Amino acid sequence: MILTDTHIHLYSKEFDADRTTLIQSAIDKGITRFFMPNVQDDSIPGMFQLEKQFPDNCFAMMGLHPCSVKGDYQKEIQVIKYWMNKRKFVAIGEIGIDLYWDKTFFEQQQDAFRTQIQLAQQYNLPYIIHSRNSFNETMDIVNEFKDNAPKAIFHCFSGNVEQAEQVIAAGNFKLGIGGVVTFKNSGLDKVVEAIDLKHIVLETDGPYLAPAPHRGKRNEPDYLLMVAQKIAEIKNISIEEVAAVTTQNSIDLFGC
Repeated sequence: MILTDTHIHLYSKEFDADRTTLIQSAIDKGITRFFMPNVQDDSIPGMFQLEKQFPDNCFAMMGLHPCSVKGDYQKEIQVIKYWMNKRKFVAIGEIGIDLYWDKTFFEQQQDAFRTQIQLAQQYNLPYIIHSRNSFNETMDIVNEFKDNAPKAIFHCFSGNVEQAEQVIAAGNFKLGIGGVVTFKNSGLDKVVEAIDLKHIVLETDGPYLAPAPHRGKRNEPDYLLMVAQKIAEIKNISIEEVAAVTTQNSIDLFGC
């Protein structure tokens, strides 16, 4: 059984004390593929170091997180373009719109999102969408690129069935399902039940959004097993089938 975590911030300081031990523990349990989204320029070195330490397991993306988009965001965009010209990445991400904390830089977030989708087109890469309190605003921009849409993951999807169907209809998109599916009354179980497993990839978003019963605590790499098990229960299939299908979905998307 091979499980794939399509979204985990392994370079985060929350893992500094025991990062290698946690990764090795997850690998020993069959979670052998970790895709790391970038946040901003200061997250790049740690991401590269993990690629060197675990070259068969850790894969880097390049992008500017919407919460890192400020008044001087163009400087960050130039850093991203520099690295895109310098080496290969598996995806552009994570990018998108976040209106949960602050709407001050909404216009800048929109511009950064469009610019980075264009980079995905230019380099023929998938992109990873972050959308919080902004589903309609995010989909409006996604649909601007519908005629030449790169592949994408709608990271940390927590919408309803109708919204899931909108995402799937937008192109060759996958829904990133993580620990929220284990939360009581999240409603995500109904989404997972309603859509085909071919549209789903697994993620932790570690160190954030730990599944029940660890909600509110650090989300660890091997907690992906809890997400896979919950999906298996909802679908009434084996965890091995969940692992096989979702890992193949990730291979089809990332090309590795």
